[in-house]
Amino acid sequence: MLLSMKNRADSSYLSWSAHSDMGRRSSNEDRFLIVSTDSQEAFYLGKVGSQIEIEPSADYIFAVSDGMGGAMGGEFASHLVVEKIMKMAPLFSRLHGKSLECDTQEESGFHFLRILAQEIHRALLLLGASDLECRAMGATLTLCWFHAKRLYFLHVGDSRLYHLPEEGGIKQLSEDDTHVGWLLRQSMITEYESKNHPRRHLLQKALGGEHQFLYPQVGSLAIEGTHRFLICSDGVTGSLFDAQLEKILATVATPLAAKQLVDEAIDRSGEDNATAIVIEFGTSTCC
Repeated sequence: MLLSMKNRADSSYLSWSAHSDMGRRSSNEDRFLIVSTDSQEAFYLGKVGSQIEIEPSADYIFAVSDGMGGAMGGEFASHLVVEKIMKMAPLFSRLHGKSLECDTQEESGFHFLRILAQEIHRALLLLGASDLECRAMGATLTLCWFHAKRLYFLHVGDSRLYHLPEEGGIKQLSEDDTHVGWLLRQSMITEYESKNHPRRHLLQKALGGEHQFLYPQVGSLAIEGTHRFLICSDGVTGSLFDAQLEKILATVATPLAAKQLVDEAIDRSGEDNATAIVIEFGTSTCC
């Protein structure tokens, strides 16, 4: 697969960076995944990518998972999540072929993402029930799937997906699966109060754990021009306000942005693992 810019006018590209730090914890229960895939196989991509042309036959997947559970359960849970995504990655390309533009294909994409979440959920429940060290283990998942000029996303838990459109500003696309997140969305508490609420870490939804039923959030976005996206664990958003995220993303180059965000979060708190992937979608006008 070609992973470098071609001299073609008006081609779309992706740039990204990823970084993770365990903070003052004894282990890192966060995992991230960056892969490209076609209908036959998937390829791991590096932590940094610069203006990689979007191949018409390829799909690009970015994901962050934050594990939880006793003993080594949290680490194992998030590892299982990204491993399962990697194994199912070629299905992303087989599902839609070369077009993701019409409503019926959009619904098909949503259906596949729900199936993916259910498969991971079921695997975590089975392992949690069969191994005492993994009892009640679970994980969050926030995933971006790029095909051509469309972004699909899947979300469960309190990791987050942010969008910085070309015209500026920052918008949280994912919804935190916590009561505190609901209070914030209803404007019943402030962002400052949400970061200091005693129940801010209690999840109402997660992959695995003791959650019998799963209702993941799915969505899609047509993208033109230049956009940035941020996927991050709660170790980043627990330390940084949205305005601080926006400032770093608006002023720091994409190859450096993920590390800058994680380092800033660790410097301010360091109480939790912190992981970030920064993704830039744009259009090249090379001749």
